[in-house]
Amino acid sequence: MKKPSLLALFGFISTLSAGHALAQCPVCTVGVIAGLGLSRYFGVDDTLSGIWIGGLLMSLSIWTVNWLKSKKWNFKGSITVIALAYYAMVIIPLYTAGLVGHPFNTLWGVDKLMVGVVAGTIIFTIATVAYAYVKNKNGGKAHFPFEKVVFPIGALAILSVIFYFVTK
Repeated sequence: MKKPSLLALFGFISTLSAGHALAQCPVCTVGVIAGLGLSRYFGVDDTLSGIWIGGLLMSLSIWTVNWLKSKKWNFKGSITVIALAYYAMVIIPLYTAGLVGHPFNTLWGVDKLMVGVVAGTIIFTIATVAYAYVKNKNGGKAHFPFEKVVFPIGALAILSVIFYFVTK
């Protein structure tokens, strides 16, 4: 079998062998897919779509690593391997479909969707680390309900507003 086929097979088997699903993962995934389609339909800039895709991919990577740790299946570099797998599973199909790499769809000489994915990944990671720091400073407790969600989603929303004006 080719490597992409093995990766797809692993993903399929992992899905079937999962215990119970966390409602956020499938809902977020479907939401992002639908959101990307709708954003293109309504003319939303690819940079903005990419921001949310990058945040979602980093979130899925972290969730997967945490799930693997809960099953006592931890290995060195797991976050890197898992993240690379998720990003490849999204970016390669977008590239082969012609949605990434179009010469007239660039910002600062880089594909707009990729600029968004990288920016979304970075800001999601920073917001997640910032939340952990703030929570730790507060004795391990959140300051308000859903603070863990507000930090990364708020950061992605702020970044989206900034890039909206940059790309306008």
